[in-house]
Amino acid sequence: MCFDCFFLTFISGCSTPKVVETTKLSDRDLSCESLKDEYKQAEKAKKDAEDVKGVTGTNTLAALFWIPGIIATYSNANEAIAAADTRMVRLTDLMDKKNCK
Repeated sequence: MCFDCFFLTFISGCSTPKVVETTKLSDRDLSCESLKDEYKQAEKAKKDAEDVKGVTGTNTLAALFWIPGIIATYSNANEAIAAADTRMVRLTDLMDKKNCK
């Protein structure tokens, strides 16, 4: 029983990339430099989510022993990628409106 709890915690805990907020109330007030920093953070979040979808030890274990774990990993990763893409589009629009270079 204890092993099962540990295993489930291990699989679920390692398979959740961060889903970024697509819009923040303070976005319009950010400087060009801050918008660029936010964009870099969204790019990193997207890359991290894409990396989770690859062949990893956690994904291999999930595929072998706990199929819902791999499904949850890929679903969460797809959500994180979509949120990062939406965030980057929003930030790009704001940078264009502010004529950021």
